[in-house]
Amino acid sequence: MKIPVIKKIVDKYTLEELVAAEAAILEEQTPAIEIEGDDEGEKLTHVLAAVWVKGEMDTNGTEAMTAIRAYAQRVRNSIS
Repeated sequence: MKIPVIKKIVDKYTLEELVAAEAAILEEQTPAIEIEGDDEGEKLTHVLAAVWVKGEMDTNGTEAMTAIRAYAQRVRNSIS
């Protein structure tokens, strides 16, 4: 998981575009938008994170970096 990539796609794409990219990756297709990553797993990780962050921003009015930090904390907590 690369935070700069997540920030970039959160800033660049809409929630709808990100959800469509997630679906494409899950169906082993090429997404219509560019998602950086070393492999399909990393690309999926980035788009899933971006979807969560966008949802947090839309639902709670959270700023992008605050939502990204909250997501990263969730990940750290889940692996602890």
